[in-house]
Order: sequence, then C-alpha cells, then structure tokens
Amino acid sequence: MSKNAIKPQLKNPFDPPEKVEFTIPGEISRTTGPYEEAIQEGYDLIQRPIKSVKIDQIEKQHFKKRMTVWERLKVLSDQAPNVLYQNWGKNLDGASLVTAIMNIGGRDVAVYGHDFTVRAGSIDATNGSKLAKLFNLAGEKGIPLIGMNDSAGAFVPAGVGGLDGYAEAFTALRKISGVVPSIMCMFGFNAGGGSYLPRQGSFVIQPNETFFGLTGPGVVKSVLGEDITPDELGGPKVHGRSGVADLTVSDELAALRTAVRLLSYIPDNNSVGAPFQKTSDPLDRKTWEINTLLKKAFNSPTGFNTPFDVSIIIQQICDHGDYFELQPERAKEAVTAFGRLGGQVVGFVANNSAVASGQIDCDSAVKIARFVRFCNIYNIPIIFMEDTTGFLPGREQESRGIVQAGRSMLDAIVDVRTPRILLILRNAFGGAYASYNNYPTGADLVLALPTTRLAVMGPAGKEFVYKDELRKIRGTVAEMVKKGTEERICAGTEAAAAKRDAEKEAAEWLKGQEATLNQRYEKELMNPKEGLALGSISSIVMPTDLRQVLGENIAFLMRHYKPSPMCGPQREFH
Repeated sequence: MSKNAIKPQLKNPFDPPEKVEFTIPGEISRTTGPYEEAIQEGYDLIQRPIKSVKIDQIEKQHFKKRMTVWERLKVLSDQAPNVLYQNWGKNLDGASLVTAIMNIGGRDVAVYGHDFTVRAGSIDATNGSKLAKLFNLAGEKGIPLIGMNDSAGAFVPAGVGGLDGYAEAFTALRKISGVVPSIMCMFGFNAGGGSYLPRQGSFVIQPNETFFGLTGPGVVKSVLGEDITPDELGGPKVHGRSGVADLTVSDELAALRTAVRLLSYIPDNNSVGAPFQKTSDPLDRKTWEINTLLKKAFNSPTGFNTPFDVSIIIQQICDHGDYFELQPERAKEAVTAFGRLGGQVVGFVANNSAVASGQIDCDSAVKIARFVRFCNIYNIPIIFMEDTTGFLPGREQESRGIVQAGRSMLDAIVDVRTPRILLILRNAFGGAYASYNNYPTGADLVLALPTTRLAVMGPAGKEFVYKDELRKIRGTVAEMVKKGTEERICAGTEAAAAKRDAEKEAAEWLKGQEATLNQRYEKELMNPKEGLALGSISSIVMPTDLRQVLGENIAFLMRHYKPSPMCGPQREFH
C-alpha cells in the first residue's frame, strides 16, 4: 500500500484532455506565430480566475458546505454571466471579486460575488474600484443588484488601499440606494466592511452557519474578555430578530433561490412599476375561509377579544394564496409582505393580534416604517390591515424611544405617494388609528369589516363616557355592603363572615354592572357606524368579498398612477 497521501481532485479521470484551438473552421493549418501566442495569452488571462485556483481551495469550500462563486452564479441563472471588469494583477489583485451582468427571469441584473478561494475574498483597491463601477453601472442602466458576500474583509497586505477600496464601494452603493433595489446574500464569515457594505442594500438574506458583524468572536474575547460563539454573536438567529437580516434561510442554495423569488416582486428601478404577472385566480373568488376564521374567533367564549393570525387573511386575498413575508422573525405583532392581487404586486402591512394583541412597539414601528418607505420609493401600492389596540405602553418602551419609533412609522405613512388602502379588520383605537393610513394621513380608500371597533379608546373608554353612572354605581357599593352585613348578622351570621359575604356579593354586582356598561359602550361607540357617518370609513365590506373589492380598487388606482422617482423635498427621517 502506498504511504503517500492521495491529493483530492474534482477532475473526472475519464474526461479527455482539454484542447483549445484558435483556428478558423476549414482553415489550412500553418505555422503559428506571434498572433497565436497573443491569442493564447488572452485566453489564459480570461480563464485565470477560475483555472488558477487550486483544487484544495475548492475542496475546502465544499467541506464547509459552501459553494464557489462560480457555482453560486450558476444557481442564480442557467445563462452564463457576462463577466465585467476582468482586471487582476500578477498577484491576483482584484481576482477575489467577480462582477457580472446576468439574465435572471428575463431581466438584466447586476451581480457581484466574493471568491473565497482567492485571498479569502478580501478587498483591495482594485476590488473596491470594480464594485464601485458595477454599482454605478446598475444605477445608470436602472437594473437591480444582487450581492453574494463571502469576504474576510480588507486585504491586510494591501495596506490602506483595501480601506480605500471599501470606502469607494460604500459611496457608490449609497448613491444608488433608492434608485435601484438591491438584494444581499451573506455567505461564510464576514466582518467589518464585509458587514457594512451589504447592509447598505435593500434586503439582506442570511443562511444558517454563517456570520457577519462588526468584529469576530476573537476580537470580542481580547477586548471585552467575553467568550461567545460566532452564531451567538452574529448568526442568523441574532440578525433575524434584530432586523439586520430581513430573511434567514437554511443554506446557501435556499438563500440564492429566495433572492430570485424576492426579485420577482420588486421593480428594476424607481421609475417603473413592479413586474405584472397574469393570474388564473379569479379576482371575484369568494374568500369563504376568512369568514370561517372570523366566525370561529368571535363566536368563541372570549368573543371580540379573541386573537387570530392575520397572515391567513393575507393568504386568502393574494393570487393563489402566494405571498412573500419580510422580517418574519422580528416583531411578529406586525406582518410586512409582498403579494400579488390580480397580477399586480402589492405590499401588505398588517397588525397581527395573534402576537401581543397586535400592539405596536418600537421594533414593529421601525419594521413597518422601513417596509413602507421601500414600497413608496419603488412604486408599489400598499394595503394596510388594521387590528391593534394601540401603541404598547410602559417604561421599557418609553426608554427605548417608542415616541421616536412611532413617529418614524407615521412619517413614512404620511409621505406615501403610491396608491394605498386601509382595511380595518377589528380594533382601531386612539393614536394607532390616527397614525395608521387613514383619510387624514393620505389614504386613497378606507374600508371596514362589519367587525370593526373604531373608537378613541377600547373598553376602558367607558370610564369617561359613562363617568357619572359609574360614580353612582360605585358609590352604591359601600351602602350595599353595610346593608348586607346587617341583614346577615340579624340572620345569625358572625360579624366577620357576614361582612365577607356582603363584600363578595357587592363585588359581583359591581362586576355585572360594569360588564353591562362595557357591552353598551361597544354597541354605542365601538363599531363602524360613527366612522361611516363622519366619512372616516368609505364603506363596509363583507369578509367573503375582500379579494374582489381590494383587487378592483387596487387595479383602478394603479391605472391612474404613473410610476416615477420621488421628487420634491426629502423630509428628515429617523
């Protein structure tokens, strides 16, 4: 047995040897000269980024369950990439980054990817210049961008050149932000500039067993003395909850497929609408499942206080029940998603009462604001679904800045110029209603279900509306206790027991009286009647007609909307 280790290779031993000839078909073979030598050198330069990489490096990528950049490009599209800016020096300067134009789903897309098999995908001055050129090209031609990030950061031997490269790329990407949308996939281990750059993009997708962050665990250990794993520091669970990552997926393949699917919902640039996709799902399809959901919820023992999952309603409204949720792991009391309605891409912003009664806190307010701003910039109509008891009160939220976060949400909604509809599902109370896309804040249409409870306050509002009656009822309690105690003592009950029984009876009576006032308050004020009378609500919609009514109105509004870049004053944002 041989004692020499067998070197791994990916080449098939049965493949015939590769032979590349540069002869014209039918040409009689002649003696070669300088021309053929120049052609051969040019061909070798073209192949250098792929062929110069050792098999060991490719094997290392595969061992870590990662693809090479060339394999990732093949997943994005079955058409070969048009590789741009093929500049690399004798030391492979610039070769650790691939920049290309690809055809994905019939659309031109600018794509870049770090080649971790070359210098660990690090950035030098040449790479930074290549990235900046690609970003500028995407902005000038109005095509979306997909980034495949797998970089160790700046190339240390390049000195300040690597930092200048990052700075050049940062600047170029910032300038096309809001001009063309970008989707960033995070692969491998990214730190420093390798994290800042992709987070400048519109969306970030992170698979499991990857890391990105300000610094790695080693630096945290040396500076703070804290032992922490990469997953605990900057893994998908961390970034999924914080909103740094918009989507978390299982692996690289899922990330790339998700990027392609997300691309199908967003436009090429800020001057056009999102891709229209003809559907075979009838617009007048009855949404019986929504009716069943609400019936089971509201006829349950907890009545109109019963929570339900709003994503079921979104699913029933969308074409073939297909929708694409963003930031699903963060602030689950709000749902932000793309879907299609009659073929038209629509952004959905919905309160989800299944989580924390749908109350808006700091995280959900910022989540909503960010999604609404994207739809506004890129000409996507929005359907708001309201079912919230208000903003979440308390010391923690105030200390985290709920006033500022809520203001960010309100600012984003007020500034919306795309067609937008508000559908009130159930609760719409107080400041949450006032800041959630009603007519005064600019809604094109406000619709409500018969289950709507629109009021300044929830059940606690009875304290103000029926103040005098409540004062009189509560004032009677002391007299009831006194009288009941005396009656029980006269009947032979001990004084202490008599008082306890009398207090219990009075408390039950008071509870019943307050419940009666609650019902009266809900019947008189917590309903859509006053909103209809004042014009705050345009019309009532039956649950089974939601898809048809929303679809017809979105189609009407979009027929009279001209996609264009945002213009006029750009107001201050949080």
